[in-house]
Amino acid sequence: MAEAQNIEDGAGEARPTRLRDALRKARIEAADRTGVVVDLRDAEVARLEILSEALDPLFSQIPDSVDLFDRGISQGETPRLWIDVVAHVLMGRDKRAYRFVQDTRFGRIVIAESHDVPVIVDAVTDYVARRMVEREHALVASPMVAPVAVAAEKPRRSRFWPFALGFVLGALALFCLALIASLSSF
Repeated sequence: MAEAQNIEDGAGEARPTRLRDALRKARIEAADRTGVVVDLRDAEVARLEILSEALDPLFSQIPDSVDLFDRGISQGETPRLWIDVVAHVLMGRDKRAYRFVQDTRFGRIVIAESHDVPVIVDAVTDYVARRMVEREHALVASPMVAPVAVAAEKPRRSRFWPFALGFVLGALALFCLALIASLSSF
């Protein structure tokens, strides 16, 4: 069997006819596309790192006793800069806009979206301040109202005697009803 040769197309470029050559070309194209995706993801992570550095002064002002916030970048399919458990910053669809979102029980809400780092820093600062105020309100303990001292508690009544009395009265009423019905039938 003769080996297949490359056939020239109209542009003068050789077109591979062997499967091995076609697979090699497809693998090279896939690697190029994967490289572009990896480069985009690296660019997203770099932008989130820039934002994280811009947030350093804010997080340095938070007291050590407040453990609500755990800032960090997760590098998954969609890189995110986490502010706390429910809020994070991710890159928008155009990969240049920052999107600050919060997950709620009703879905995800967008708190702020901008191409500018200072706008997102201001939004995160407002969010952190609101969360700290919420924490303060949750930690404020309302004073316990002392119960009025009762001189003596009333003794609990037994529930058996009212039941027994009701049973006896019901049986007596049925007996009387049956007696009146039997006398009226004569």
